[in-house]
Amino acid sequence: MQTRALGQSGLAVSAIGLGCMGMSEFYGPSDDAQSLATLEHALAIGITHFDTADMYGTGHNERLLGGFLKGRRDRVVLASKFGIVRLPGEHTRRIDTSPAYVRTACEASLQRLGVETIDLYYAHRLNPEIPVEETVGAMADLVRAGKVRALGLSEVSAATLRRAHAVHPIAAVQTEYSLWSRDPESGVLPACRELGVAFVAYAPLGRGMLTGHFGKDTELAESDIRRLSPRFQGENLEANLRLVGAVTALAAELGHTPAQVALAWLLAQGPDILPIPGTRRIPRLKENAAAAALMLSTEQLARLDAALPPGAAAGERYPADRMKGLNA
Repeated sequence: MQTRALGQSGLAVSAIGLGCMGMSEFYGPSDDAQSLATLEHALAIGITHFDTADMYGTGHNERLLGGFLKGRRDRVVLASKFGIVRLPGEHTRRIDTSPAYVRTACEASLQRLGVETIDLYYAHRLNPEIPVEETVGAMADLVRAGKVRALGLSEVSAATLRRAHAVHPIAAVQTEYSLWSRDPESGVLPACRELGVAFVAYAPLGRGMLTGHFGKDTELAESDIRRLSPRFQGENLEANLRLVGAVTALAAELGHTPAQVALAWLLAQGPDILPIPGTRRIPRLKENAAAAALMLSTEQLARLDAALPPGAAAGERYPADRMKGLNA
């Protein structure tokens, strides 16, 4: 698979990465054996960018990856995150980005992952009561100590990115970005390009909506977070399913899947865009990876832009209480 630069960190990653969150929770039941097989296949087909966080499964996801990484560490660009603090079995959370917690969280992640260094370490969310300069200053200490190679921020504003970058170079910003979540285009993405920061797009398939496999009668597991998403409820869901029709139609014409068209659109937005679709299953992994070879024409890109312009999706990305921590 082709590779893309991870900002100015000197690291390169596969054009399509792998978001590992769903291997632990949030999208219904998961199976460790199945997840490990998917991780193995990802590496075999050239996917090198693996994304996790300490709060995914309250540590389970990092431990899962830690087991997988034994004997493979030098073949993977490993990204993890800190800042969202949860207790096991609970969904309530708080945000801690204090310098003391930065150090504590990193040590805990290194232990769970079984590695000496995390390639890309993100502040998952920011506590507005703690200046970003203090948080990034503590993260920079981790770089100097050899515990982290490059720094990242998630769901931040352009202004916050600039303040952080003035303290220590930021290699990547991770934010939701897809055909139905295009807010970054008028906010943080231009700032990333101004500063030479890579943009890691999470939920690039709209949490499954853009795959064409989701319908109004789709049954969601009790533990599936989409049950709480405004975009998957009532009239919003019906409106969003109509939007997906444009992606499905173009995919049928091209002989590809809607997921591949949606990912190809993202890759075409610039060489600094790094999608990390998540999956637990090898067939979906192979489908997503194949999108790296799909080159959409200027006319096809324009057609998708017209059908799903910025702001087209009905409903917010998260429930109201979670929206407060975005674009901080």
